[in-house]
Amino acid sequence: MNTTTTLPLLNGLILEHQTDISLEELSRGCAMEADFILELIEEGVIAPETGSAPDRWRFTSLQVRHAAVAWRLQRDLGINLAGAALALQLLDEVETLRAQITANASATGDD
Repeated sequence: MNTTTTLPLLNGLILEHQTDISLEELSRGCAMEADFILELIEEGVIAPETGSAPDRWRFTSLQVRHAAVAWRLQRDLGINLAGAALALQLLDEVETLRAQITANASATGDD
């Protein structure tokens, strides 16, 4: 018996921690329209790290992650951009607190 399993096609970007990418690369890599990214910028969800015009904007890997999460929150859960911005802020705070707990545990020898 010969069984073939088809896996879904995945697309995305593999980013270094401090990578900077253009608006076009962000749009293509996250499979989202540039207009949606512009809405994210207007709402304050992400902000270009550098550049004074859209063709010169550069985004960091953290901003790419935020854009992708905001897209999924809106698409999958129907959360508006203001809600996505709040959720991202809270997720960042949780991540910071977890890092602090890990650092404190390492410093005191607790596991």
